[in-house]
Amino acid sequence: MGELERLLDIMATLRDPQRGCPWDLRQTYASIAPYTIEEAYEVADAIERGDFADLREELGDLLLQVVFHARMAEEEGRFDFHAVAEAIADKLVRRHPHVFADTAFADEAEQHAAWEAQKAEERAAKTDGAPPSVLDGVARALPALMRAEKLQKRAARVGFDWGALEPVIDKIHEEIEEVRAEVGVADNHARLHEEVGDLLFAVTNLARHLAVDPEMALRDANAKFEARFRGIEARVAAEGRRPEDCSLDELESHWDAVKAQKD
Repeated sequence: MGELERLLDIMATLRDPQRGCPWDLRQTYASIAPYTIEEAYEVADAIERGDFADLREELGDLLLQVVFHARMAEEEGRFDFHAVAEAIADKLVRRHPHVFADTAFADEAEQHAAWEAQKAEERAAKTDGAPPSVLDGVARALPALMRAEKLQKRAARVGFDWGALEPVIDKIHEEIEEVRAEVGVADNHARLHEEVGDLLFAVTNLARHLAVDPEMALRDANAKFEARFRGIEARVAAEGRRPEDCSLDELESHWDAVKAQKD
């Protein structure tokens, strides 16, 4: 705990009105939130690359975000870091009665059902009297693909889901046709925006039914595209040219060559 207390003291000094850092003092929950999200993704990136030295550093950067938010809350008399740690410790004990209490589950399915029931009870306690929904607690700040998948999973728990793959695929074709119908219509960007969103939601649903993580699938597709396009740039540079100097046919020819090498 010594190093953790040191970190908390450093953060308090950085936020000290008299001798703190001007940048740190200017920050708010909202201004820090994007960094918090970014650091979580950098942790995931280090894990994906298997770089444990980098993972150690990135976990520290992520911990700093928790310390930063907790410090601002402490300054406002709301809560402090120790309250944050206490809350998550209590939650872990509460959600694992088979480990920390005398509860026994027949199998993993029963354990999962109890876990979900406990989470639902916790969500209901946060609604302040508002009608509860199975969609409560799905954070709006999640990446859109990830949030779409979570919303669909929640709805599926109460039976709002197709039981077969074919209607899911049919829905994607339907959404493509709706996008096609809006293309070329004057002053129609809002409708195109909506229809493209519906198409992406439908594709996310397909990924869920296939047990494919849509966020990770798109990340991998991004990485594949990046590698192949960099290959195009390298081939064009070897000819003493730039991509913008080439025709689309030439670029596609290079793309096919790069793709053939990778495949």
